[in-house]
Amino acid sequence: MACAAVMIPGLLRCSVGAIRIEAASLRLTLSTLRHLTLTSIMKSKRKTDHLERTASVLRREIVSAAKVCGAASESPSVKSLRLLVADQDFSFKAGQWVDFFIPGVSVVGGFSICSSPRLLEQERVIELAVKYTNHPPALWVHNTCTLDCEVAVRVGGEFFFDPQPADASRNLVLIAGGVGINPLLSILRHAADLLREQANKRNGYEIGTIKLFYSAKNTSELLFKKNILDLVNEFPEKIACSLHVTKQTTQINAELKPYITEGRITEKEIKDHISKETLFYICGPPPMTDFFSKQLENNHVPKEHICFEKWW
Repeated sequence: MACAAVMIPGLLRCSVGAIRIEAASLRLTLSTLRHLTLTSIMKSKRKTDHLERTASVLRREIVSAAKVCGAASESPSVKSLRLLVADQDFSFKAGQWVDFFIPGVSVVGGFSICSSPRLLEQERVIELAVKYTNHPPALWVHNTCTLDCEVAVRVGGEFFFDPQPADASRNLVLIAGGVGINPLLSILRHAADLLREQANKRNGYEIGTIKLFYSAKNTSELLFKKNILDLVNEFPEKIACSLHVTKQTTQINAELKPYITEGRITEKEIKDHISKETLFYICGPPPMTDFFSKQLENNHVPKEHICFEKWW
């Protein structure tokens, strides 16, 4: 079980000023490879650029070709993509992100995977959800991307949940703000897969309870509501959620209402779930992740039990 700054075999630290990609190690078509030259990668100079922000973060060595095999609107501002990644050497841990290389776009995107590792194992598919911004990769996803478009992806990130069968049982508290739900949904789906495996085989990792706190502006911006509630209903004794809206102006759907709280996630709600068996995963805007990680530390939660990811 790992989070924060754990060294992971098979990952590398990447310097933005000296990215080296050996062509022989890439699982790419030649047409895609031509667009992933060192020159195009290094044109990305925005101060808030994904490669710069994550330059010291661990990454897999392999860049893999991927093809868009599905797309949908998850909210007025978020579009989801399904990517087929045929490369058998491509894998990820629940909670990680990908460097997202787009032919003809010089800026490299960084998007969290919101699907479970099991979906990749079974169908060779990963899912992303991208919020509309003026950042070139997000603009491409929303305005240009169509079915069968080819891109390339490389896994990175030190924020993940990957328990081994012999690890001690843990409860999970997942705290998400806005599009920060993406890596936490991956973790939630992975936890559900572990629960199914435990029920079917009566062995494997024994996970505890999972509580999701998820805040967005309004119910239309609460992503993956149906997926989340389906898991709550499938595992009512194991999975629970508290959905928060901060600027709701319309009537709340009757099906959603039992799960909705108007207002921000509070310190007291989180404090009530503190125990020595609980791991906390936080992903959202930097002020939110800073606030909750500091509050947990102030309440004597060990730092190794607090994992957070900031998205800008």
